[in-house]
Amino acid sequence: MNIRNAKFEDFEGIVKIYNQAILAGQKTGDITPFNTEDRIKWFEEHTPNKYPILIAEKNGLVVGYLTISSYRPGRMALKHTAEVSYFIHFEYHRQGIASALLKYAIDICPSVQIKTLLAIVLETNLASIKLLENFSFEKWGYLPKVADFNGIELGHLYYGLKV
Repeated sequence: MNIRNAKFEDFEGIVKIYNQAILAGQKTGDITPFNTEDRIKWFEEHTPNKYPILIAEKNGLVVGYLTISSYRPGRMALKHTAEVSYFIHFEYHRQGIASALLKYAIDICPSVQIKTLLAIVLETNLASIKLLENFSFEKWGYLPKVADFNGIELGHLYYGLKV
């Protein structure tokens, strides 16, 4: 497996993986799949030198990705804090891909001037919670019943790590 910065050629694969999570339900706060045109601005906001998108690639295929994103953009006191999100193609779950991506992301934080990483996960996402805790993220907050999936209300958990 190779981990690297995303290129535009990876963009379609990234959108497919994210849509897979949306369609599975309760994996992300989005509930309607995206087309690539919907996500171009998002992709362009992630630059390798500050807010990278990292790709996990096997045999030339994008099998997962991780983003380091601005947290509360424009608020300069939070410029060294970022949100981390990751999604793995369902056919490649439980192969250590998310762990490899998260380790890589943590390791590059100093080079992109990130001192604090936040992960915001739905309370039912036990696999992500376990992964985060394995990397010493701690639960820093809980927002009860803020996500509504057709009448099923779930809380958001905030996990944090000082890098």
